[in-house]
Amino acid sequence: MDADALITAAVAAVRGSDVRDAERKLDLLVVGGGPAGVGDDGGPAGVGDDGGPAAVDAALRDRLVAALARLWPRGWQPTDVARIVTRRLGARPGRLLADALAADRAARPGPVPHWWDDQLTSLDARLRGDDDAGREGTDRITALRDGVEVLALLTGLPPVAVLRPPPGGSGGASGSGPSGSRVLDRVRALLAKAESTTFPAEAEAFTGKAQELIARHSLEQALVEATAAHPDRPGGIRIGTDAPYAGAKALLVQEVATANRCESVWSDDLGFATVLGFPADLAAVELLHTSLLVQATAAMLRGRRERRGGGRRTRAYDEAFLHAFAQRIGERLRAATEEASRQATAAAGPDRLLPVLAARSDAVRERMDTLFPGVTRARLNVRDVEGWQSGTAAADRASLAGDAPANRPLPGRR
Repeated sequence: MDADALITAAVAAVRGSDVRDAERKLDLLVVGGGPAGVGDDGGPAGVGDDGGPAAVDAALRDRLVAALARLWPRGWQPTDVARIVTRRLGARPGRLLADALAADRAARPGPVPHWWDDQLTSLDARLRGDDDAGREGTDRITALRDGVEVLALLTGLPPVAVLRPPPGGSGGASGSGPSGSRVLDRVRALLAKAESTTFPAEAEAFTGKAQELIARHSLEQALVEATAAHPDRPGGIRIGTDAPYAGAKALLVQEVATANRCESVWSDDLGFATVLGFPADLAAVELLHTSLLVQATAAMLRGRRERRGGGRRTRAYDEAFLHAFAQRIGERLRAATEEASRQATAAAGPDRLLPVLAARSDAVRERMDTLFPGVTRARLNVRDVEGWQSGTAAADRASLAGDAPANRPLPGRR
C-alpha cells in the first residue's frame, strides 16, 4: 500500500467511531505499510519505497499543506486554524500545525498580504533546519499520530465568512487595520495601567479614558475617510471565546464591539466571535477586549475571595460575575463614546458628522447581513445574584446592582 493510501485510511479511521480500527491504521502508518516496515516488494520499507516510513512522512507533510491551502479560500486564516487545532487537540498538535503553516508559506510564490505574515510570526510558524532541536523532541510515532489527527480535523472544518482575501485571492474588504498611531500607543499605555492597578476605581478611570481617546480617534478617522479618494470599507476580525465561560466572553466581545460601532456574531461551536467594522474601530475592539478580559478575570478572582463563604469556586457565581462585568463595562464604554460623539458633533456640525456616521453604520450592517444571513439570537442565563452584584460592582464601584436583570440575547451561529 502506498503512502497516500495509508494516510487516507488512517484519517478515515480517526474520523470514524471504531477506536481499535483507528489504532490499527495508525500502527500500519507508523511502520510504513507492513509488519516491521516491510515494503511493497517484500524487502525493508524505507527511502524510495512508496509505502516506506520516509515516503509516509513526506506524504503527510504534503497532505497537511494541501489541506491548509483548501481552507484559505473558505474563509479561514492562520490564527483561526491554530486556535481551533490547539483548542480541540492540544498544544503539541498546535505546534505541529505551525510547522505545516510554515511549509505552506514557503510553497507560495510571490508576496502575501502583510497581515498574513504577521499572523505566521505570532504563531512562530517558521521552517526548521535538520539541526533544529525540534518541537519538544517529539518522536516520530507521536508526530505521525498528531499529524493524522490534525489532518482529520482540517479536512472536516466547515467554511466560514471570508473576512479578507487570502494570498492569491481578490475582491472583498481588506479589513486591514491602521498602522501604528500615537493615539493607539496612548490607549495601550492607559490599558496597561488599568491592568496593573489593584484599585478597581482606578482601573475604571484608565479604561474610560482609553475609550474616550478611541472614540475621538474613530470620529476623526470617519471624517477623513468621508472625503478620501479610496475610503476604507468594513472588514472583520475574529476573537477567541474559549471555555470556561465562553458565553460570558462572547458577551464581553459584543459589548466592546457595540460601544465602538461594530457588529459581533458568536460562533460557539468554533470558539470565536466575528467582529465587523471599520479598521480603526476593529483595532480599538481588539485592544479593549484583550485588556478588559484580563481585568474581568482578576476582578472575578478577587470577588471569589471576598464572597460569603470564602474563595470556593462555583460556576454559577463566576458566570454571573462575568456577565454583569461585561454588561456594566459596555454601558460605561457606550457612555464615553456618546459623549465623544456629542462633542465632535458640536465642533464639526451635525450636518457634517451625523450623515457620515449613519452611512458607516449602514455599511457595517450590510456587511453583516451579507456574511451572516442566518444569524440567530441566544440567551445567556444568569443564575447567581451574588455573582451578578459582585460583577457589577467590579465594573463600577459607585453603583451596586440589585437583582439580576432579564436575560440578554446574544447574536450568534450555533
